Amino acid sequence: MTQTAPPSTPPGKRMLSEQVYGHLRDAIMRGDHSPGTALKPQDLAKEQGVSLAVVREALVRLVGEGLADRLPNRGFAVPSFSDRRWQEIAEARRTVEPVVLRMAVERGDVDWEARVRAAHHRLTRTPAYGPEEGAYYTEAWAEAHRVFHRTLLEGCGNHALLETFDRMWTASELARRWSAHRDPDRDGAREHRELEEAALARDADTAAAVLTRHLSLTAAALNDGSERAT
Repeated sequence: MTQTAPPSTPPGKRMLSEQVYGHLRDAIMRGDHSPGTALKPQDLAKEQGVSLAVVREALVRLVGEGLADRLPNRGFAVPSFSDRRWQEIAEARRTVEPVVLRMAVERGDVDWEARVRAAHHRLTRTPAYGPEEGAYYTEAWAEAHRVFHRTLLEGCGNHALLETFDRMWTASELARRWSAHRDPDRDGAREHRELEEAALARDADTAAAVLTRHLSLTAAALNDGSERAT
């Protein structure tokens, strides 16, 4: 018995959905939509000049990436500062990443050392902020930042662990940008330099401790109370 394949999304609609998704993602990352702000499909469709279905498809994709919430009977919204997910992701990262970094320090070869140094150099030479990209990090810096952290861990040689890092990084990207905006005096450059130095010195204990503190400061900056690390 021959089965009929389900109809695929027309190329034109896919392209529109991709464009709307990209526009909304960039706007949320730039801070154009404040935490907790409603994302109304009708208004967004009118603003973008596309159908409601195209906007909803883009919003559902954003929900899957943790950049929007789907609220029962209330549509969509940007996640809030107080959302517990940020602290849960931070806890997961503090649990997993220092362990993986220890493995990388113990297992990484000379090529890994060279990649870590190159990734850190690129990060230090990439402007973190730009007037055209709002109050949060530039896309170029955000990518250099991701590459540096991932390169540090790549020496572990375990693809399953690196895939776990990739998922957690994507899930925490929005909170990371908010954290920097709320704690502008934080010396992230020094923290990254200490990470590079400890890793290349093959000091697993120090590298893990520096990374744990680095991740804790990001989480603390999102708290409204007195949990901000000193």
